[in-house]
Amino acid sequence: MRGDFKARRAPQRPPWALTEEAFLGACSRCGECIPVCPTRIIVVVRGYPEVDFKRGECSFCGACATACKHGALLRAGNESTPWTIRAQVAENCLARHGVECRVCGDPCAVAAIRFSPRLGGPPLPEVDAGSCTGCGACVASCPAAAITLK
Repeated sequence: MRGDFKARRAPQRPPWALTEEAFLGACSRCGECIPVCPTRIIVVVRGYPEVDFKRGECSFCGACATACKHGALLRAGNESTPWTIRAQVAENCLARHGVECRVCGDPCAVAAIRFSPRLGGPPLPEVDAGSCTGCGACVASCPAAAITLK
């Protein structure tokens, strides 16, 4: 048997990226989107730009889409949604293991992470998917690396 059987995650492209297949066809790998990112979260992985939320958050400034001259990042206007990813808290969250931790809620500008009280343990983080913008501010702050964006 041949092939890649590892469970690979789909790469997180910069905001306003086309679907993966269309993105790969349109992206020229010029790298123009990388230096214009004010939070420096766009990195090159296997030749293409990806977002690394461990480096910081996306401010949705649109500089990357403006810099993309080949149409791989296509911002239709100020009202267009950059992506549909939302934060998710995994089982290795410290609060789920009895450790008081609310660090992920502090950097969330839209207060999408709330903490529900519970008997016999610290409050648990809950993500309000309707409020979460997918900016990734919570990812780098988590000491247990329990937050991902999907």
